[in-house]
Amino acid sequence: MLANLRSLPYPVIAIGYVAGYVALDWVSYVQPLSPAGITPWGPASGLSIAVVLLLGLRYIPCIAASVIVADGVVRGFPLPIGLEIAAAAAVAAWHGGICAVLGRRFLRFDPRLETKRDLFLLLAAAFVGSVMLALCYAGLVVYGKLLASTDFWAAMTRYWVGDLIGITIMTPFLLVHLTRPRLSRPKAEMIVPLVLLGAALWLVFGYSDASRFQLFYLLFVPVVWTAARFGLVEVTWILVVTQIGLIFLIQFSDRGGDNLTAYQALMVVLSSTGLVTGSLVFEHQRVETQLRMLQDALARRARLSSTGEFAAALAHEINQPLTAIGNYVNLVKDAIAVEPPDRARATEAAGKAVDQVKRAAEVVRRLRDFIRLGHSGIKATRVAQLVEEAAALCRPDCDRHHVLLTLQIDRTVPDVLCDALQVQQVIVNLLRNSVEAIADARRHDGRITLQAARQEGDRVLFRVRDNGPGFDESLLGRQIVPFKTTKAQGLGLGLSLSRSIVETHGGRLALGGDAAGAEVAFTLPASRNTREAA
Repeated sequence: MLANLRSLPYPVIAIGYVAGYVALDWVSYVQPLSPAGITPWGPASGLSIAVVLLLGLRYIPCIAASVIVADGVVRGFPLPIGLEIAAAAAVAAWHGGICAVLGRRFLRFDPRLETKRDLFLLLAAAFVGSVMLALCYAGLVVYGKLLASTDFWAAMTRYWVGDLIGITIMTPFLLVHLTRPRLSRPKAEMIVPLVLLGAALWLVFGYSDASRFQLFYLLFVPVVWTAARFGLVEVTWILVVTQIGLIFLIQFSDRGGDNLTAYQALMVVLSSTGLVTGSLVFEHQRVETQLRMLQDALARRARLSSTGEFAAALAHEINQPLTAIGNYVNLVKDAIAVEPPDRARATEAAGKAVDQVKRAAEVVRRLRDFIRLGHSGIKATRVAQLVEEAAALCRPDCDRHHVLLTLQIDRTVPDVLCDALQVQQVIVNLLRNSVEAIADARRHDGRITLQAARQEGDRVLFRVRDNGPGFDESLLGRQIVPFKTTKAQGLGLGLSLSRSIVETHGGRLALGGDAAGAEVAFTLPASRNTREAA
């Protein structure tokens, strides 16, 4: 989206920016401090900062032009022409200065606001710059005798709060949306915080003035909830809607006009809280995605490496028995081809061929044992620890595909004797299989249940049940073998290795389920100490 904007000619962007500035200034011309026309909300300032940060410092002169045009269209030039030019120059200088400081190479500011550091830099620069600009503008208004000197601090405070709230709300909104490949749209789930927001605004303006400022903090609920649930992009939407709702109610109700600056000061705190929370969540999501990508890459590399080593070892070890089998089969063929057939020679050659087949089977068995993960970490392990740690590894995948993962752990379940890393690998593999099956089936109500319960015979039963499409009938009722899979990109090693790990620990793994979903269960022996304690 930003690339399309930058491809436009400078005059087109400049004219569009000036028009947008005037429109925002006109919309926000609420409860002005007469006759200077200072309003407590300046979304046009947020537009200016966003445009210069994204398109460059060459648009700073457009800020001055926009201020002059807006003052003429909206306010009718409240200042003398000399002071009007000075005020426009001050606005352009300080807003441009904010962007110039953020653009310094040593700060490494990223306008995409992908880290909390970038957001803190923006908020800090906006705070300082808006204070200095408010001092200059209020001084010019007092110098032009539009206000008495005793009103200097009131004018300065109102201009500062309005400029700061405009930058705090409008600039992040424009930055996070214009720097994305496409314009982000609010999710359907945003209906919930919007309803909460409407209820909070109704309560704020529906009660007496004495309790209104205390009730204002109800607005934190939908804003913080949106930030924590969705992240930075969605919280910028809710902040814009909150500001519009607040200004609308103040403008068209008979309450709140005298305390508008105080409301906006609270709005600064609210927006800063929402943005910081959303930035933390967004950064956490980004790091989580990077870790998941790295984890997937390492897993793919490990699978390819293991499969390559397995194939090389299998080819090398099984070459000799296969060659011998071929030779013996040729001897059998030759013995049968003569007249009369040499039955003794054919029987002897066939017997030796059978021996080589057994030898090849033994090679495969030994190689299967070789790729098992070993027994070095076998010890008594708490079942809850196994299940919860494995589930934690799969939570990001479940959240990404909107799959609900439920844990059901029997409180009386004993410890198991196992290598925790290996068993967790089995559980993770089964959970990811379920997530992938649900995602491939495009189910929007995916559910996975991971159970652990005591079983008769001093054993612990682990069961993974999902509501996906279930197993293919060709897999059910058959022995699990390597390289047998129904996945388009599967290697067929996951269930086979899981079965090998479980059987190495003295347990059994079985497939089940029906049309309502798949089920994989395996058992492990309970630890002797917990059996004796029971």
